Amino acid sequence: MSALELRAALSLSSIFALRMLGLFLILPVFAVHATTLPGHDVVLVGWALGVYGLTQGLLQIPFGMASDRFGRKPVIVFGLLLFAVGSFVAALPGDIWTAIVGRAIQGAGAISAAVTAFLSDLTDERNRTKAMAMVGASIGLMFALSLVGAPVLYAAIGMAGMFHLTGVLALAAIAVVLWVVPDAAHAARAAPAGAPPRLAAIVADPQLARLNIGIFILHMVQMAMFVVVPAILVEHGGVPLAAHWKVYLPAVLASFAVMMPPIIWAERHGRLRVVLLGAVALMGLVQAGFVAGMHSLAGIAVLLFGFFVAFNILEAILPSLVSRLAPAAGRGAALGVYNTTQTLGLTAGGVCGGILVKYSGHAAVFAFGAAMMFLWFIAAFSMREPRSRAAASAQSLKGEFHHGISQ
Repeated sequence: MSALELRAALSLSSIFALRMLGLFLILPVFAVHATTLPGHDVVLVGWALGVYGLTQGLLQIPFGMASDRFGRKPVIVFGLLLFAVGSFVAALPGDIWTAIVGRAIQGAGAISAAVTAFLSDLTDERNRTKAMAMVGASIGLMFALSLVGAPVLYAAIGMAGMFHLTGVLALAAIAVVLWVVPDAAHAARAAPAGAPPRLAAIVADPQLARLNIGIFILHMVQMAMFVVVPAILVEHGGVPLAAHWKVYLPAVLASFAVMMPPIIWAERHGRLRVVLLGAVALMGLVQAGFVAGMHSLAGIAVLLFGFFVAFNILEAILPSLVSRLAPAAGRGAALGVYNTTQTLGLTAGGVCGGILVKYSGHAAVFAFGAAMMFLWFIAAFSMREPRSRAAASAQSLKGEFHHGISQ
């Protein structure tokens, strides 16, 4: 990667990380904290976890299309301001509904598509999966930090303090956007040309649709799973909430060491489809394994390691594939659709997880996750291995050359 690409990847990954921290930070403790709130109900807890994804899902496409038209930076700054406002609202004293409203406003800062499109603009296609892997690693790292740090922060500053902290971090991310991320002028070589394609054509594209289905299922399963995991660590693993980091941190760090070799191999040999299918299969096995293995601490630890490996690989590969398959002039819109389905998956996972736990118990959540991953594997199996634009261009020139000779 060039110095510009590395700077873009690191700075945009940090923005993604700060925003995702606001999503993940409450996961390990909110279900426990919510029992102290007026109006508490397990289904409303699921809504508080998932409504972030609902407002994200409604606004990702408009934000992505706006970034195609008005530029990436202004859209990202506006979204981060909304996220900060939502954080401060969620910190206000009140009942479960105050948390739900604050989370909804947080989610309205739907910048994922704009950030990912900006990263695509600033990186060569040959380095894009590596750049997306850095974003994926930042998401995984924030997930790990939230799982490790949330119980400590909750004990030290309470839930209101945690929401205030995420608001301050969002404001800090604005400074990164304005003064660290390379200017849009530096991306002129990669700027899309021509009129943006119609949104309907992007939505109907079968190759993109497979990826959108996949990210929806991945985040639905993730959110549903973490409605349950903190509780089973306490009930079956015998690990108090403040000590959950002792399980999460080794699993996450070990997964970082394992995730990169398959990604590098897939990029080098043009086998992204194979690695994607393998990661989907691994995630399905993890979900099925939880049904039987959630009653022992060792089983939970091993399965969490498998979860983080599969999750981090998929978080790197999927957006890279979308950026390759999407038309250049509609990259922001395509990534907007992708991120919409991602965040709708978060909403569905929070709600489904709460309902399944309430009426069917913990095992039903993991059985549901295994079934969803099986459906994704079937849908993804028929996808084509994407060709690089450079290879496609070379093939086109070769065809024109042979055509000219024959004439």
